[in-house]
Amino acid sequence: MKKITLICAAGMSTSLMVTKMKEAAKKLGEEVEIRATSESKFKQYENDTDILLLGPQVGFLLNKYKQTYESKGMKVEVIDSIDYGMMNGEKVLKNALGL
Repeated sequence: MKKITLICAAGMSTSLMVTKMKEAAKKLGEEVEIRATSESKFKQYENDTDILLLGPQVGFLLNKYKQTYESKGMKVEVIDSIDYGMMNGEKVLKNALGL
């Protein structure tokens, strides 16, 4: 089972995206664990995350997270701003699983 963590500035705007992604995962038959957190609280999930998705509002942190975590096997990417704005959970999920 893949474990996906979404990060945004406060962890609130990504909560709706998590809901949409979970709905899409159920529809697609994908077994994933998805959660949202704020950037300041990510440390509690760093050892329990396979895929880290950054909300567009914290996309400037991409290089920092890639340098820190990709060498440990974690995939790190910024969520596409259009998909994020449209709350397209299925597309974000598929992109994440394709990393």
